[in-house]
Amino acid sequence: MYREGKVWVANTLDGENVYLLPKMANRHGLIAGATGTGKTITLKVLAESFSDMGVPVFLADVKGDLSGMVVEGKDSEDMQKRIQKFGLEEAGFKYQKYPATFWDVFGEKGIPLRTTVSEMGPLLLARILGLNDLQRDILSIAFKIADDNDLLLIDTKDLKAMLNYISENNKDFAADYGNISKVSVSAIMRAIVSLEIAGGDKFFFEPALNIKDWFAQGEGGKGMISILDSTSLINNGTLYATFLLWMMSELFETLPEVGDLDKPKMVFFFDEAHLLFKDTPKHLMDKIEQVVKLIRSKGVGIYFVTQNPRDIPDGVLAQLGNKIQHALHAYTPSDMKAVKAAADSFRENPEFKTVDVIQELGTGEAVCSFLSEDGTPTVCQKVKILPPQSYMGGIDDALREKEIKQSLLYSKYYEPEDPDSAYEFLERKGLADAKAKEEEEAAKAKAKEEEAAAKAKAKEEVAAAKAAEKAKAAEDRKKKQAAKAVGNAVAGTVGREAGKAFGGKFGKFGKTLGGNIGASLGRGILATLFKS
Repeated sequence: MYREGKVWVANTLDGENVYLLPKMANRHGLIAGATGTGKTITLKVLAESFSDMGVPVFLADVKGDLSGMVVEGKDSEDMQKRIQKFGLEEAGFKYQKYPATFWDVFGEKGIPLRTTVSEMGPLLLARILGLNDLQRDILSIAFKIADDNDLLLIDTKDLKAMLNYISENNKDFAADYGNISKVSVSAIMRAIVSLEIAGGDKFFFEPALNIKDWFAQGEGGKGMISILDSTSLINNGTLYATFLLWMMSELFETLPEVGDLDKPKMVFFFDEAHLLFKDTPKHLMDKIEQVVKLIRSKGVGIYFVTQNPRDIPDGVLAQLGNKIQHALHAYTPSDMKAVKAAADSFRENPEFKTVDVIQELGTGEAVCSFLSEDGTPTVCQKVKILPPQSYMGGIDDALREKEIKQSLLYSKYYEPEDPDSAYEFLERKGLADAKAKEEEEAAKAKAKEEEAAAKAKAKEEVAAAKAAEKAKAAEDRKKKQAAKAVGNAVAGTVGREAGKAFGGKFGKFGKTLGGNIGASLGRGILATLFKS
Protein backbone atom coordinates (compact mmCIF):
# COMPACT_ATOMS: atom_id res chain seq x y z
CA MET A 1 0.00 0.00 0.00
CA TYR A 2 1.40 3.39 -1.01
CA ARG A 3 1.27 5.83 1.87
CA GLU A 4 3.06 9.06 2.69
CA GLY A 5 5.43 8.59 -0.24
CA LYS A 6 6.51 5.13 0.93
CA VAL A 7 5.53 1.53 0.27
CA TRP A 8 3.76 0.15 3.31
CA VAL A 9 4.44 -3.58 3.15
CA ALA A 10 3.80 -5.01 6.62
CA ASN A 11 3.48 -4.42 10.34
CA THR A 12 5.65 -5.76 13.09
CA LEU A 13 4.06 -7.83 15.84
CA ASP A 14 4.01 -4.62 17.91
CA GLY A 15 1.96 -2.85 15.24
CA GLU A 16 4.80 -0.74 13.86
CA ASN A 17 4.53 -0.01 10.14
CA VAL A 18 7.30 -1.42 7.96
CA TYR A 19 8.09 0.51 4.79
CA LEU A 20 10.11 0.02 1.62
CA LEU A 21 11.62 3.32 0.50
CA PRO A 22 10.82 4.06 -3.19
CA LYS A 23 14.29 5.42 -3.89
CA MET A 24 15.77 2.13 -2.66
CA ALA A 25 13.33 -0.04 -4.63
CA ASN A 26 15.66 -0.30 -7.63
CA ARG A 27 18.29 -1.94 -5.40
CA HIS A 28 16.45 -5.18 -6.15
CA GLY A 29 14.86 -7.65 -3.79
CA LEU A 30 14.03 -11.22 -2.85
CA ILE A 31 10.73 -12.82 -1.86
CA ALA A 32 11.36 -16.36 -0.64
CA GLY A 33 9.50 -19.07 1.21
CA ALA A 34 8.00 -22.53 0.99
CA THR A 35 4.88 -23.19 -1.09
CA GLY A 36 1.73 -21.81 0.52
CA THR A 37 3.45 -19.38 2.88
CA GLY A 38 2.18 -16.19 1.20
CA LYS A 39 4.75 -15.21 -1.45
CA THR A 40 2.08 -14.38 -4.03
CA ILE A 41 0.24 -12.04 -1.64
CA THR A 42 3.50 -10.25 -0.85
CA LEU A 43 4.23 -9.89 -4.53
CA LYS A 44 0.75 -8.41 -5.13
CA VAL A 45 1.05 -5.93 -2.26
CA LEU A 46 4.36 -4.68 -3.66
CA ALA A 47 3.09 -4.59 -7.27
CA GLU A 48 -0.03 -2.64 -6.26
CA SER A 49 2.05 -0.14 -4.31
CA PHE A 50 4.42 0.46 -7.22
CA SER A 51 1.45 0.91 -9.54
CA ASP A 52 -0.06 3.43 -7.10
CA MET A 53 3.22 5.35 -7.35
CA GLY A 54 2.83 5.47 -11.15
CA VAL A 55 5.64 2.93 -11.65
CA PRO A 56 5.09 0.32 -14.42
CA VAL A 57 5.35 -3.28 -13.22
CA PHE A 58 6.06 -6.58 -14.96
CA LEU A 59 4.80 -9.84 -13.43
CA ALA A 60 5.27 -13.42 -14.57
CA ASP A 61 2.03 -15.21 -13.65
CA VAL A 62 3.06 -18.83 -13.18
CA LYS A 63 -0.07 -20.12 -11.40
CA GLY A 64 -2.66 -17.88 -13.06
CA ASP A 65 -3.71 -16.18 -9.81
CA LEU A 66 -2.23 -12.74 -10.52
CA SER A 67 -4.85 -11.93 -13.15
CA GLY A 68 -7.23 -10.87 -10.37
CA MET A 69 -5.42 -7.54 -10.17
CA VAL A 70 -7.89 -6.17 -12.74
CA VAL A 71 -10.78 -6.82 -10.30
CA GLU A 72 -11.55 -5.07 -7.03
CA GLY A 73 -10.87 -7.08 -3.90
CA LYS A 74 -13.83 -8.86 -2.27
CA ASP A 75 -14.87 -8.04 1.26
CA SER A 76 -15.18 -10.84 3.78
CA GLU A 77 -15.16 -11.40 7.52
CA ASP A 78 -11.53 -12.42 7.40
CA MET A 79 -10.60 -9.31 5.41
CA GLN A 80 -12.43 -7.07 7.88
CA LYS A 81 -10.43 -8.58 10.72
CA ARG A 82 -7.19 -7.95 8.86
CA ILE A 83 -8.20 -4.39 7.98
CA GLN A 84 -8.93 -3.63 11.62
CA LYS A 85 -5.79 -5.39 12.85
CA PHE A 86 -3.56 -3.32 10.58
CA GLY A 87 -5.55 -0.12 11.03
CA LEU A 88 -5.98 0.04 7.27
CA GLU A 89 -9.33 1.79 7.27
CA GLU A 90 -7.86 4.92 8.83
CA ALA A 91 -4.98 4.76 6.35
CA GLY A 92 -7.33 4.96 3.38
CA PHE A 93 -7.37 1.28 2.40
CA LYS A 94 -9.97 0.52 -0.24
CA TYR A 95 -10.71 -2.32 -2.60
CA GLN A 96 -9.66 -1.37 -6.09
CA LYS A 97 -8.62 -2.77 -9.42
CA TYR A 98 -5.40 -1.99 -11.25
CA PRO A 99 -4.66 -1.32 -14.92
CA ALA A 100 -3.10 -4.39 -16.49
CA THR A 101 -2.09 -5.68 -19.90
CA PHE A 102 -2.14 -9.44 -20.39
CA TRP A 103 0.62 -11.04 -22.48
CA ASP A 104 1.26 -14.60 -23.59
CA VAL A 105 4.11 -15.87 -25.76
CA PHE A 106 1.69 -18.42 -27.24
CA GLY A 107 -1.02 -15.80 -27.83
CA GLU A 108 -3.69 -17.82 -26.00
CA LYS A 109 -4.25 -15.95 -22.73
CA GLY A 110 -2.89 -12.56 -23.65
CA ILE A 111 -1.58 -10.32 -26.39
CA PRO A 112 1.09 -12.26 -28.29
CA LEU A 113 4.48 -11.37 -26.88
CA ARG A 114 6.98 -11.84 -29.66
CA THR A 115 10.58 -11.19 -30.43
CA THR A 116 12.80 -12.00 -33.40
CA VAL A 117 15.58 -14.53 -33.67
CA SER A 118 18.07 -11.68 -34.23
CA GLU A 119 16.95 -9.82 -31.10
CA MET A 120 17.10 -12.95 -28.97
CA GLY A 121 20.70 -13.46 -30.11
CA PRO A 122 22.82 -16.63 -30.33
CA LEU A 123 23.76 -16.74 -26.63
CA LEU A 124 20.22 -16.96 -25.26
CA LEU A 125 18.92 -18.95 -28.21
CA ALA A 126 21.63 -21.57 -27.71
CA ARG A 127 20.39 -22.04 -24.14
CA ILE A 128 16.80 -22.45 -25.29
CA LEU A 129 17.91 -25.03 -27.85
CA GLY A 130 20.15 -26.85 -25.37
CA LEU A 131 23.24 -26.63 -27.60
CA ASN A 132 26.74 -27.63 -26.60
CA ASP A 133 29.71 -25.25 -26.92
CA LEU A 134 30.60 -26.27 -30.49
CA GLN A 135 27.01 -25.99 -31.68
CA ARG A 136 26.67 -22.62 -29.94
CA ASP A 137 29.76 -21.36 -31.78
CA ILE A 138 28.35 -22.47 -35.13
CA LEU A 139 25.06 -20.77 -34.31
CA SER A 140 27.02 -17.59 -33.56
CA ILE A 141 28.75 -17.93 -36.94
CA ALA A 142 25.34 -18.19 -38.62
CA PHE A 143 24.30 -14.94 -36.94
CA LYS A 144 27.59 -13.31 -38.00
CA ILE A 145 27.19 -14.36 -41.64
CA ALA A 146 23.60 -13.09 -41.61
CA ASP A 147 24.78 -9.74 -40.21
CA ASP A 148 27.61 -9.46 -42.71
CA ASN A 149 25.16 -10.01 -45.56
CA ASP A 150 22.39 -7.78 -44.13
CA LEU A 151 20.00 -10.71 -43.76
CA LEU A 152 17.22 -10.43 -41.20
CA LEU A 153 16.64 -13.46 -38.96
CA ILE A 154 13.02 -12.95 -37.91
CA ASP A 155 11.55 -16.40 -37.33
CA THR A 156 12.66 -20.02 -37.16
CA LYS A 157 12.26 -20.59 -40.89
CA ASP A 158 14.75 -17.78 -41.49
CA LEU A 159 17.23 -19.43 -39.14
CA LYS A 160 16.75 -22.86 -40.73
CA ALA A 161 17.18 -21.40 -44.22
CA MET A 162 20.38 -19.67 -43.09
CA LEU A 163 21.78 -22.84 -41.53
CA ASN A 164 20.96 -24.88 -44.66
CA TYR A 165 22.64 -22.30 -46.86
CA ILE A 166 25.77 -22.28 -44.69
CA SER A 167 25.89 -26.08 -44.57
CA GLU A 168 25.58 -26.40 -48.36
CA ASN A 169 28.27 -23.78 -48.95
CA ASN A 170 30.49 -24.49 -45.93
CA LYS A 171 33.65 -24.67 -48.05
CA ASP A 172 33.05 -21.13 -49.33
CA PHE A 173 32.80 -19.82 -45.74
CA ALA A 174 35.68 -21.81 -44.25
CA ALA A 175 38.39 -19.24 -45.07
CA ASP A 176 36.60 -16.34 -43.35
CA TYR A 177 34.62 -18.06 -40.58
CA GLY A 178 36.37 -21.39 -39.94
CA ASN A 179 35.21 -24.93 -40.52
CA ILE A 180 31.46 -25.48 -40.24
CA SER A 181 30.53 -29.07 -39.51
CA LYS A 182 27.45 -30.33 -41.34
CA VAL A 183 26.85 -32.76 -38.48
CA SER A 184 26.68 -29.90 -35.96
CA VAL A 185 24.39 -27.91 -38.24
CA SER A 186 22.08 -30.93 -38.45
CA ALA A 187 22.00 -31.15 -34.64
CA ILE A 188 21.05 -27.47 -34.40
CA MET A 189 18.32 -27.99 -36.99
CA ARG A 190 16.83 -30.86 -34.96
CA ALA A 191 16.81 -28.66 -31.84
CA ILE A 192 15.00 -25.90 -33.76
CA VAL A 193 12.36 -28.37 -34.98
CA SER A 194 11.83 -29.55 -31.39
CA LEU A 195 11.37 -25.92 -30.33
CA GLU A 196 8.81 -25.43 -33.10
CA ILE A 197 6.90 -28.50 -31.95
CA ALA A 198 6.81 -27.00 -28.44
CA GLY A 199 5.27 -23.81 -29.88
CA GLY A 200 8.46 -21.80 -30.23
CA ASP A 201 7.61 -20.80 -33.79
CA LYS A 202 4.79 -18.62 -32.41
CA PHE A 203 6.92 -16.15 -30.48
CA PHE A 204 9.78 -15.69 -32.95
CA PHE A 205 7.88 -13.35 -35.22
CA GLU A 206 7.06 -9.77 -36.04
CA PRO A 207 5.85 -7.42 -34.71
CA ALA A 208 8.46 -7.81 -31.98
CA LEU A 209 7.81 -6.29 -28.57
CA ASN A 210 8.88 -2.70 -28.18
CA ILE A 211 9.89 -2.68 -24.53
CA LYS A 212 8.98 1.01 -24.30
CA ASP A 213 5.31 0.04 -24.59
CA TRP A 214 5.54 -1.23 -21.01
CA PHE A 215 6.27 2.26 -19.74
CA ALA A 216 2.68 3.35 -19.66
CA GLN A 217 0.16 4.53 -17.10
CA GLY A 218 -3.48 3.66 -16.71
CA GLU A 219 -6.45 5.41 -15.21
CA GLY A 220 -5.61 7.79 -12.38
CA GLY A 221 -1.91 7.80 -13.24
CA LYS A 222 -1.38 4.26 -11.95
CA GLY A 223 1.56 2.39 -13.41
CA MET A 224 0.53 -0.20 -16.00
CA ILE A 225 1.00 -3.78 -14.78
CA SER A 226 2.16 -6.09 -17.58
CA ILE A 227 1.19 -9.66 -16.70
CA LEU A 228 2.84 -12.45 -18.68
CA ASP A 229 0.70 -15.57 -18.47
CA SER A 230 3.24 -18.32 -17.84
CA THR A 231 0.95 -21.21 -16.94
CA SER A 232 1.95 -22.98 -20.18
CA LEU A 233 5.38 -21.44 -20.61
CA ILE A 234 6.52 -22.73 -17.21
CA ASN A 235 6.22 -26.30 -18.54
CA ASN A 236 9.48 -25.60 -20.33
CA GLY A 237 11.54 -24.14 -17.50
CA THR A 238 14.54 -23.28 -19.67
CA LEU A 239 12.39 -21.47 -22.21
CA TYR A 240 10.55 -19.58 -19.45
CA ALA A 241 13.74 -18.48 -17.70
CA THR A 242 15.55 -17.55 -20.90
CA PHE A 243 12.62 -15.54 -22.20
CA LEU A 244 12.44 -13.51 -19.00
CA LEU A 245 16.21 -13.05 -19.08
CA TRP A 246 15.84 -11.69 -22.61
CA MET A 247 13.27 -9.18 -21.37
CA MET A 248 15.57 -8.07 -18.55
CA SER A 249 18.41 -7.74 -21.06
CA GLU A 250 16.17 -5.67 -23.36
CA LEU A 251 15.43 -3.30 -20.50
CA PHE A 252 19.12 -3.07 -19.69
CA GLU A 253 20.18 -2.40 -23.30
CA THR A 254 17.31 -0.07 -24.16
CA LEU A 255 17.11 2.26 -21.18
CA PRO A 256 19.55 5.14 -20.63
CA GLU A 257 21.60 5.64 -17.48
CA VAL A 258 19.61 7.68 -14.95
CA GLY A 259 21.48 7.22 -11.67
CA ASP A 260 19.56 7.41 -8.41
CA LEU A 261 15.89 8.34 -8.79
CA ASP A 262 13.19 9.11 -6.25
CA LYS A 263 11.36 6.01 -7.48
CA PRO A 264 12.05 3.28 -10.04
CA LYS A 265 11.22 3.67 -13.70
CA MET A 266 10.02 0.07 -13.66
CA VAL A 267 9.92 -2.97 -11.38
CA PHE A 268 10.34 -6.49 -12.74
CA PHE A 269 9.15 -9.53 -10.71
CA PHE A 270 10.71 -12.86 -11.67
CA ASP A 271 8.67 -15.76 -10.21
CA GLU A 272 10.19 -19.28 -10.01
CA ALA A 273 13.55 -17.54 -10.20
CA HIS A 274 15.50 -20.72 -9.50
CA LEU A 275 14.85 -21.74 -13.12
CA LEU A 276 16.99 -18.85 -14.28
CA PHE A 277 20.07 -20.34 -12.62
CA LYS A 278 19.43 -24.05 -13.13
CA ASP A 279 22.10 -25.71 -15.30
CA THR A 280 23.20 -22.28 -16.51
CA PRO A 281 26.63 -22.20 -18.23
CA LYS A 282 29.21 -19.83 -16.78
CA HIS A 283 29.22 -17.38 -19.70
CA LEU A 284 25.47 -16.91 -19.32
CA MET A 285 25.70 -16.68 -15.53
CA ASP A 286 28.21 -13.88 -15.97
CA LYS A 287 25.72 -12.07 -18.20
CA ILE A 288 22.94 -12.46 -15.60
CA GLU A 289 25.14 -11.07 -12.84
CA GLN A 290 26.15 -8.17 -15.08
CA VAL A 291 22.51 -7.30 -15.85
CA VAL A 292 21.48 -7.50 -12.18
CA LYS A 293 24.42 -5.35 -11.06
CA LEU A 294 24.08 -2.65 -13.67
CA ILE A 295 20.39 -2.43 -14.47
CA ARG A 296 19.59 -0.55 -11.26
CA SER A 297 21.47 2.42 -12.74
CA LYS A 298 18.82 2.35 -15.48
CA GLY A 299 16.12 2.80 -12.83
CA VAL A 300 14.86 -0.81 -12.93
CA GLY A 301 14.32 -2.92 -9.84
CA ILE A 302 14.33 -6.71 -10.13
CA TYR A 303 12.61 -8.85 -7.50
CA PHE A 304 13.30 -12.58 -7.52
CA VAL A 305 10.55 -14.84 -6.17
CA THR A 306 11.61 -18.35 -5.23
CA GLN A 307 11.24 -21.00 -2.53
CA ASN A 308 14.73 -20.91 -1.11
CA PRO A 309 17.41 -18.19 -1.08
CA ARG A 310 19.96 -20.89 -1.89
CA ASP A 311 18.39 -21.02 -5.34
CA ILE A 312 20.04 -17.67 -6.04
CA PRO A 313 23.83 -17.61 -6.67
CA ASP A 314 25.86 -15.59 -4.18
CA GLY A 315 26.94 -13.09 -6.81
CA VAL A 316 23.31 -12.23 -7.52
CA LEU A 317 22.06 -12.60 -3.94
CA ALA A 318 24.57 -9.98 -2.83
CA GLN A 319 22.79 -7.45 -5.07
CA LEU A 320 19.36 -8.00 -3.48
CA GLY A 321 19.09 -5.33 -0.81
CA ASN A 322 15.39 -5.76 0.07
CA LYS A 323 14.49 -9.19 1.46
CA ILE A 324 11.21 -10.75 2.53
CA GLN A 325 11.60 -14.29 3.83
CA HIS A 326 8.49 -16.38 4.46
CA ALA A 327 8.53 -19.68 6.31
CA LEU A 328 11.00 -22.44 5.55
CA HIS A 329 10.77 -25.88 7.12
CA ALA A 330 13.69 -28.14 7.94
CA TYR A 331 12.97 -31.85 7.61
CA THR A 332 16.50 -32.95 6.74
CA PRO A 333 20.03 -31.76 7.53
CA SER A 334 20.14 -30.28 4.03
CA ASP A 335 16.93 -28.33 4.74
CA MET A 336 18.46 -27.07 7.96
CA LYS A 337 21.47 -25.75 6.05
CA ALA A 338 19.08 -23.89 3.75
CA VAL A 339 17.29 -22.30 6.70
CA LYS A 340 20.57 -21.25 8.27
CA ALA A 341 21.76 -19.81 4.96
CA ALA A 342 18.53 -17.80 4.70
CA ALA A 343 18.93 -16.54 8.28
CA ASP A 344 22.58 -15.60 7.70
CA SER A 345 21.58 -13.35 4.78
CA PHE A 346 19.85 -10.97 7.23
CA ARG A 347 21.27 -8.42 9.60
CA GLU A 348 20.68 -10.12 12.96
CA ASN A 349 18.03 -8.78 15.33
CA PRO A 350 19.21 -9.18 18.95
CA GLU A 351 15.63 -9.80 20.09
CA PHE A 352 15.28 -13.19 18.40
CA LYS A 353 17.16 -15.95 16.62
CA THR A 354 16.37 -15.54 12.93
CA VAL A 355 16.97 -19.21 12.13
CA ASP A 356 14.30 -20.24 14.64
CA VAL A 357 11.78 -17.58 13.63
CA ILE A 358 11.96 -18.52 9.95
CA GLN A 359 10.83 -22.04 10.83
CA GLU A 360 8.01 -20.79 13.07
CA LEU A 361 6.42 -18.30 10.68
CA GLY A 362 2.76 -18.76 9.79
CA THR A 363 1.06 -18.02 6.47
CA GLY A 364 1.29 -14.32 5.68
CA GLU A 365 4.12 -13.80 8.14
CA ALA A 366 7.71 -13.10 7.19
CA VAL A 367 11.12 -11.95 8.30
CA CYS A 368 12.05 -8.86 6.34
CA SER A 369 14.77 -6.29 5.97
CA PHE A 370 14.73 -3.24 3.68
CA LEU A 371 17.42 -0.75 2.80
CA SER A 372 17.48 2.42 4.89
CA GLU A 373 17.99 5.99 3.68
CA ASP A 374 21.77 5.57 3.59
CA GLY A 375 21.55 2.28 1.67
CA THR A 376 22.42 -0.03 4.58
CA PRO A 377 20.11 -2.95 5.41
CA THR A 378 17.96 -2.61 8.50
CA VAL A 379 17.95 -5.30 11.17
CA CYS A 380 15.49 -8.01 10.30
CA GLN A 381 12.00 -7.92 11.77
CA LYS A 382 9.23 -10.43 12.12
CA VAL A 383 6.20 -9.01 10.34
CA LYS A 384 2.71 -9.69 9.03
CA ILE A 385 2.19 -8.79 5.39
CA LEU A 386 -0.68 -6.43 4.49
CA PRO A 387 -3.57 -7.75 2.40
CA PRO A 388 -3.83 -6.70 -1.27
CA GLN A 389 -6.50 -4.29 -2.45
CA SER A 390 -7.29 -6.18 -5.64
CA TYR A 391 -8.96 -9.57 -5.98
CA MET A 392 -7.01 -12.53 -4.58
CA GLY A 393 -7.34 -15.17 -7.27
CA GLY A 394 -7.69 -15.63 -11.01
CA ILE A 395 -10.34 -14.34 -13.40
CA ASP A 396 -12.54 -16.21 -15.89
CA ASP A 397 -11.79 -16.43 -19.61
CA ALA A 398 -14.57 -14.01 -20.61
CA LEU A 399 -13.20 -11.19 -18.46
CA ARG A 400 -9.65 -11.95 -19.56
CA GLU A 401 -10.72 -11.79 -23.22
CA LYS A 402 -12.45 -8.46 -22.59
CA GLU A 403 -9.37 -7.01 -20.90
CA ILE A 404 -7.10 -8.22 -23.69
CA LYS A 405 -9.18 -6.66 -26.48
CA GLN A 406 -9.63 -3.39 -24.61
CA SER A 407 -5.89 -2.85 -24.49
CA LEU A 408 -4.49 -0.15 -26.77
CA LEU A 409 -1.68 -2.57 -27.67
CA TYR A 410 -4.01 -5.32 -28.89
CA SER A 411 -4.28 -4.00 -32.45
CA LYS A 412 -0.53 -3.36 -32.62
CA TYR A 413 0.62 -6.85 -31.68
CA TYR A 414 -2.25 -9.25 -32.25
CA GLU A 415 -1.78 -10.05 -35.95
CA PRO A 416 1.60 -11.60 -36.85
CA GLU A 417 3.62 -10.22 -39.75
CA ASP A 418 6.04 -12.05 -42.01
CA PRO A 419 8.39 -9.47 -43.56
CA ASP A 420 10.89 -10.08 -46.31
CA SER A 421 13.83 -11.65 -44.50
CA ALA A 422 16.55 -14.30 -44.80
CA TYR A 423 14.19 -17.10 -45.84
CA GLU A 424 12.71 -15.12 -48.74
CA PHE A 425 16.11 -13.77 -49.81
CA LEU A 426 17.74 -17.21 -49.82
CA GLU A 427 14.72 -18.69 -51.59
CA ARG A 428 15.07 -16.06 -54.36
CA LYS A 429 18.81 -16.64 -54.42
CA GLY A 430 18.23 -20.38 -54.72
CA LEU A 431 15.85 -19.87 -57.64
CA ALA A 432 18.28 -17.45 -59.28
CA ASP A 433 21.18 -19.86 -58.77
CA ALA A 434 19.09 -22.73 -60.12
CA LYS A 435 18.13 -20.65 -63.18
CA ALA A 436 21.75 -19.62 -63.72
CA LYS A 437 22.84 -23.24 -63.41
CA GLU A 438 20.11 -24.29 -65.83
CA GLU A 439 21.19 -21.63 -68.32
CA GLU A 440 24.84 -22.65 -67.89
CA GLU A 441 23.98 -26.29 -68.50
CA ALA A 442 21.86 -25.34 -71.53
CA ALA A 443 24.76 -23.27 -72.91
CA LYS A 444 27.13 -26.18 -72.35
CA ALA A 445 24.69 -28.55 -74.08
CA LYS A 446 24.32 -26.18 -77.01
CA ALA A 447 28.09 -25.80 -77.32
CA LYS A 448 28.44 -29.55 -77.18
CA GLU A 449 25.85 -29.96 -79.94
CA GLU A 450 27.55 -27.33 -82.08
CA GLU A 451 30.90 -29.01 -81.54
CA ALA A 452 29.42 -32.38 -82.48
CA ALA A 453 27.77 -30.85 -85.57
CA ALA A 454 31.05 -29.22 -86.57
CA LYS A 455 32.88 -32.52 -86.15
CA ALA A 456 30.20 -34.33 -88.17
CA LYS A 457 30.39 -31.70 -90.92
CA ALA A 458 34.17 -31.91 -91.00
CA LYS A 459 33.94 -35.68 -91.16
CA GLU A 460 31.44 -35.45 -93.99
CA GLU A 461 33.69 -33.00 -95.83
CA VAL A 462 36.68 -35.33 -95.43
CA ALA A 463 34.58 -38.26 -96.60
CA ALA A 464 33.29 -36.22 -99.55
CA ALA A 465 36.82 -35.15 -100.44
CA LYS A 466 37.99 -38.77 -100.31
CA ALA A 467 35.04 -39.86 -102.41
CA ALA A 468 35.74 -37.11 -104.96
CA GLU A 469 39.39 -38.08 -105.05
CA LYS A 470 38.45 -41.70 -105.45
CA ALA A 471 36.01 -40.85 -108.26
CA LYS A 472 38.63 -38.72 -110.00
CA ALA A 473 41.15 -41.53 -109.71
CA ALA A 474 38.61 -43.94 -111.16
CA GLU A 475 37.82 -41.47 -113.95
CA ASP A 476 41.51 -41.03 -114.62
CA ARG A 477 41.96 -44.79 -114.77
CA LYS A 478 39.00 -45.06 -117.07
CA LYS A 479 40.36 -42.35 -119.34
CA LYS A 480 43.80 -43.92 -119.25
CA GLN A 481 42.35 -47.31 -120.10
CA ALA A 482 40.32 -45.79 -122.94
CA ALA A 483 43.37 -43.95 -124.19
CA LYS A 484 45.36 -47.14 -123.90
CA ALA A 485 42.74 -49.06 -125.83
CA VAL A 486 42.71 -46.44 -128.57
CA GLY A 487 46.51 -46.37 -128.53
CA ASN A 488 46.67 -50.14 -128.73
CA ALA A 489 44.35 -50.13 -131.67
CA VAL A 490 46.21 -47.36 -133.48
CA ALA A 491 49.65 -48.75 -132.56
CA GLY A 492 48.62 -52.24 -133.67
CA THR A 493 47.21 -50.97 -136.92
CA VAL A 494 50.21 -48.80 -137.70
CA GLY A 495 52.63 -51.59 -136.69
CA ARG A 496 50.67 -54.12 -138.71
CA GLU A 497 50.65 -51.98 -141.81
CA ALA A 498 54.33 -51.18 -141.41
CA GLY A 499 55.11 -54.90 -140.90
CA LYS A 500 53.08 -55.83 -143.90
CA ALA A 501 54.89 -53.29 -146.03
CA PHE A 502 58.22 -54.56 -144.85
CA GLY A 503 57.32 -58.30 -144.95
CA GLY A 504 55.64 -58.02 -148.32
CA LYS A 505 59.00 -57.84 -149.87
CA PHE A 506 59.46 -61.43 -148.91
CA GLY A 507 56.23 -62.79 -150.25
CA LYS A 508 52.75 -63.33 -148.90
CA PHE A 509 53.92 -65.26 -145.83
CA GLY A 510 56.39 -62.52 -144.96
CA LYS A 511 53.63 -59.96 -145.32
CA THR A 512 51.40 -61.76 -142.79
CA LEU A 513 54.24 -62.42 -140.40
CA GLY A 514 55.49 -58.85 -140.70
CA GLY A 515 51.97 -57.50 -140.00
CA ASN A 516 51.63 -59.56 -136.82
CA ILE A 517 55.11 -58.65 -135.56
CA GLY A 518 54.53 -54.99 -136.38
CA ALA A 519 51.25 -54.93 -134.44
CA SER A 520 52.84 -56.52 -131.36
CA LEU A 521 55.77 -54.16 -131.46
CA GLY A 522 53.47 -51.13 -131.79
CA ARG A 523 51.35 -52.17 -128.82
CA GLY A 524 54.45 -52.98 -126.72
CA ILE A 525 56.01 -49.61 -127.41
CA LEU A 526 52.73 -47.85 -126.48
CA ALA A 527 52.44 -49.81 -123.18
CA THR A 528 55.96 -48.77 -122.30
CA LEU A 529 55.05 -45.15 -122.93
CA PHE A 530 51.88 -45.33 -120.70
CA LYS A 531 53.90 -46.83 -117.84
CA SER A 532 56.40 -44.04 -117.97
